[in-house]
Amino acid sequence: MLNQSRLERVMKYLHTAGTDVMLVTDPVAIFYLTGKWINPGERFLGLLLKQNTVPVLFLNELFRFEEEIGVRKVHITDTSDLASVIRPEVDSNCVLGVDKEMAAKFLLQLMNAKLASGFVNASIAIDQTRAVKDAQEIAVMRQSSLINDQAMMQFKQLIHEGVFEDEIASQCLEIYKSLGAEEYSFEPIVAFGIHSADPHHMPDHTQLKEGDTVLFDVGCRYHDYCSDMTRTYFYKKEPSGEHRRIYELVRNANQSAEDMLKPGVMIRDVDRRARKIISEGGYGIDFTHRLGHFIGIQDHDWGDVSEGNQSLTEAGNIFSIEPGIYSSSQIGVRIEDLVLITENGHEVLNHVSKDIEVIE
Repeated sequence: MLNQSRLERVMKYLHTAGTDVMLVTDPVAIFYLTGKWINPGERFLGLLLKQNTVPVLFLNELFRFEEEIGVRKVHITDTSDLASVIRPEVDSNCVLGVDKEMAAKFLLQLMNAKLASGFVNASIAIDQTRAVKDAQEIAVMRQSSLINDQAMMQFKQLIHEGVFEDEIASQCLEIYKSLGAEEYSFEPIVAFGIHSADPHHMPDHTQLKEGDTVLFDVGCRYHDYCSDMTRTYFYKKEPSGEHRRIYELVRNANQSAEDMLKPGVMIRDVDRRARKIISEGGYGIDFTHRLGHFIGIQDHDWGDVSEGNQSLTEAGNIFSIEPGIYSSSQIGVRIEDLVLITENGHEVLNHVSKDIEVIE
């Protein structure tokens, strides 16, 4: 059903994009506003938003449904002239906002037909609204992260002599489903030994051996919302002095960045604090990615925690804090939590220990 509060927030932000009319084509955004998942494939799907007007959903006949979701439905066919169908709903003198996900094959049709006096990318209205989670979203994301915590404890139990990366990865989905999740939020990363120095390593048939690091970067989807967490362990052998120092640098960077989180903090300063710790420890060149990303319905929502982001944190933001050191000659370590910005500070949504742990 149409979420009126979210719609009102989107309409408020539309003014910053220079319009008050928007045609939303991203199925994720349409779900966010209506609670209805529709996967149109190559066909057109659009939700027209106008001030003080019931939204209009342009929907291919192939995806008919009877339930009421608080919008007015206009059905189209594979042979419909898209501009002709939409034209009665749009003032030709308006500037029409579109989202960044609209396929060029549709946008060009509308532009060539002069459906509006101008077109503007209005995605910022959707993006900024989704970046501030409401109470319902926060509750679901807490539960998604709780399931991820529980799953991590079970993933650790899969570690044993002779096991392969892909063998462990193949068992993760069943564990998630047994805990109440629907699916992955992304394919699990399971990395042994020097593979942990590849930030996006895909599990292969590498066999675990004594002294290896074991890195899990994993997340699940619960009631359509994603979780994400990374932990790095050691197998059967205490880390060497330098490996221990690398681990502690990453842990300190993670903790220090989280400690400064509250409303009104410039996001780039969070990245800088974590990066400073790792750089002063001599491994700045091996911290190769931004500190974090926003998350929600998608595992990477719009927004990041990087030196390029000068916006301020707001209550309701949820993003990852995931510093890492990836030394191809030494070791790879990443530690990642999801963090919610609260009215007075922050809440870390993950509770799995970040202390050095040797799995026997």
